[in-house]
Amino acid sequence: MTKTSNINQAKRFHKGTGSVDKSNNKTSSISGAGMDRKISNKTSPFKKYAPHSVALIVLFYFVYQFLNTSGRSLTVDHKKIQISIVTNGVFEDFIPVRGRVTPAKTLYLDAIDGGRVERILVEDGASLIVGDLIVELSNASLQLSVLSNEAQVAEQLNNMRSIELSLEQNRLQHKSNLIDIRYQIKLLTRQVNREENLVETGAVARFQFADTQDSLEWYKNRLEITLESQASDSKMQAEQLEFLKETSQRLEANLNISRQNLDNMNVKAPVKGKLSGFNVEVGQSIAPGERLGQIDTPNDYKLTANIDEFYLGRVDLKQKAKFEEYQLEISKIYPQVQNGQFKVDFTFVGAQPQRIRRGQTVQMRLTLGDASQAILIPNGSFYQDTGGNWIFVVTADASLAVKRKIKLGRRNSRYIEVLDGLEVGERVVTSPYNGYQDMQQLKLNN
Repeated sequence: MTKTSNINQAKRFHKGTGSVDKSNNKTSSISGAGMDRKISNKTSPFKKYAPHSVALIVLFYFVYQFLNTSGRSLTVDHKKIQISIVTNGVFEDFIPVRGRVTPAKTLYLDAIDGGRVERILVEDGASLIVGDLIVELSNASLQLSVLSNEAQVAEQLNNMRSIELSLEQNRLQHKSNLIDIRYQIKLLTRQVNREENLVETGAVARFQFADTQDSLEWYKNRLEITLESQASDSKMQAEQLEFLKETSQRLEANLNISRQNLDNMNVKAPVKGKLSGFNVEVGQSIAPGERLGQIDTPNDYKLTANIDEFYLGRVDLKQKAKFEEYQLEISKIYPQVQNGQFKVDFTFVGAQPQRIRRGQTVQMRLTLGDASQAILIPNGSFYQDTGGNWIFVVTADASLAVKRKIKLGRRNSRYIEVLDGLEVGERVVTSPYNGYQDMQQLKLNN
C-alpha cells in the first residue's frame, strides 16, 4: 500500500498539480517538469490607466478655464446699477467748458534798466490815462553812461565837422588852382602869338620864344593833371561825406536811445486802463527787466478755458460758444498740452455781461459740430471703464445683462452717439463697471 501511494503522488506532481496529499498530511515532492513552465508578468492597473487619467484631467481643466473665462457671471442688485434706454433723437455736438474771466488786453510794465524807487505816484487798482506818471526810478550808472555817451558823440560830431570843413577847403583850393592855371595859359598863349611874329623880324631871340612855348606847354599839362586830381578828389570826397553823414546819424540815434533809457526811469502809462499787480515800495531796488505791474483794458474781458486734449483735433479758431445768452468765439488756441489739457481764449461777439469780474469762473457750452439725428444713450460712467468699446445689455426678461461689443461716436455732457451694436428700445447698464469689467454677464437680482 505504501508503494502504490507514492507512485500515485508522483503522477499527480508530474501533471503539474504540486498538491499536498491531505489524507497522508505530507507534502509531495515537485518534479523537474514543473519548473519549465512559462510564468507571465501581470501589469499594474494604475500604470495601465495613468496616461489616460492625466489627459482627461488636463482636458477637464481647459474646459473649466474656457467656461470660466467665456461665461463668467456675477449676481448684482438691480437697484445698485443704472439702467438706461436706447433712444432716437437729435444729438447736439457740444462740450461743457469752464472758463475764467480775464482782461481782453493786458500791457505789462517792466523796468528796462532797473534802478531805485524814488517816488510812487499812484496805487494799485488806479485808473490811468495815457501819459500818467506811475513811479520814478533813479540809476546813477545810467546817468553817468548817458553823459559819457553825449560827450563822445559831441566829440565825434565835431571831428566829422572838421573833416567836412577840410574837404570843402580842399575843393576850393582845387578850384583856385584851376583858375590860376587857366589864367597863366591865357597869358602865355597871347605871348607866344606875339613873340612868334617878332622872332621873324629879329626883335625877340629864338631861345626866349622857345622858353615861352615851354612854359605854355607846362601849364597845359598841369591843367590836365589838376582836372584829373579834382575829379578823383570830388568822387572820394562825395563818398566820404556820405559815410560821415551815415555815421553821424547813427551816433545821434545812439544818443537818443541813451536819453530815452534815461527818460524811461520815469515809468508812465502807455495806454488807458486799470493798474494791477503793482506792489513796489520807496527805496526798493528794481532789477533790469523786473515786472512792476500791468495795465488791463477797462470793462473789456475774455474767457480762458482748459479743454481735454481728446478734443484737440476738433477745436479750431472762430468756433462758437455760448454763456447764458451771450455769444463767444475762439480767438486763440495755445498749442502746448499740459496735464492732458490745452488752453483756449474766447472773446465775446457783441455785447458783454456787465456783472462779470476779473478772476470769475463761468460755465459755457462749446459747439463742436452741427446737430443731427442719431441713436442715443445717456452719458454715464461706464464709458471710462470700457472706453466705449462694449456695454452690458439687459435682456427682455430683465434677468440678465449680457456683455456686447458696440461702436460709439460723438458725446456731450448728456448723450453719446451710437454708431453700431445697439437698437432703439434696448436697455443698457450705464453706471460704473467697477468690480465686473471681466464678467460676461450680470445676473440681475430683482
